[in-house]
Amino acid sequence: MIHLLAFILYLGALGLWIRLLVQGSREGGTLLASGMAGAAVVVHAFALGEFWLRYGELPLVGPGAALSSLAFVGGLALLVTFPLREVSRLGIALLPFIVICLGVALVAGIEPSPRTIAFQGAGFVLHVAFAFLGYQGLAVAFAAGSLYLIQHHELKAKRLGRFFHFIPPLATLDRVGRVGLWVGFGCLTVALAFGWAWTVQHRGSLEAGDPKVIWAVLSWLVFVGILLSRVGRGSTEHRGALAAVIGFGVVIGSYVVLRLTAEGTGLFL
Repeated sequence: MIHLLAFILYLGALGLWIRLLVQGSREGGTLLASGMAGAAVVVHAFALGEFWLRYGELPLVGPGAALSSLAFVGGLALLVTFPLREVSRLGIALLPFIVICLGVALVAGIEPSPRTIAFQGAGFVLHVAFAFLGYQGLAVAFAAGSLYLIQHHELKAKRLGRFFHFIPPLATLDRVGRVGLWVGFGCLTVALAFGWAWTVQHRGSLEAGDPKVIWAVLSWLVFVGILLSRVGRGSTEHRGALAAVIGFGVVIGSYVVLRLTAEGTGLFL
């Protein structure tokens, strides 16, 4: 099973990153870990593409398929960090999320939904593409924020040990997180515009009570909240990092809750 192979590669990459963390060095050693993670993303993309070709629908509707796609968003975020040298170490924060999502998807079963997707065509493809980019930006901000908080704590406690030597500098993490937020916010805004334009045109309303619409609006508001946390006086970098971690948890947590409680729900991205 192709999804299982992707899961094994992700797990192996996580193990390599943990090994690098134990070694506590910023110099070298990342090529194999990045290469295995990159191979996992490629295999994952192939698995999702094979699902699309076999069943004639994007893997966004059934719970298992949707969670696999959510894991793939994290995988795309990994690819973005690879060319940025030490920033690729964000993988140690992203890979646990990817492994958990894909693992749960495999247990739940990655199968097609009996429902027919009404939203089709170029607008649908653009909506999904920009939504993926939006949540990819949030995933990058989450990873950077997580490592920022750890590094900040290490410096404040004057513990210059393994974590300090492994994690990129605070300024680098803050810059990566800020870029991820703004790119993600812009892309998610465009994705919502495509989705709502289609809904109004074909159904005559925004369908504000639909769980997927609620989640999308909540995600957009989370972006706004994180960006606002960086405004004002005081340690805006630390505040922004904390907000990114909490915001990501809110978005993922609400996604899972809505998936488990909403009946007859269509696609979520």
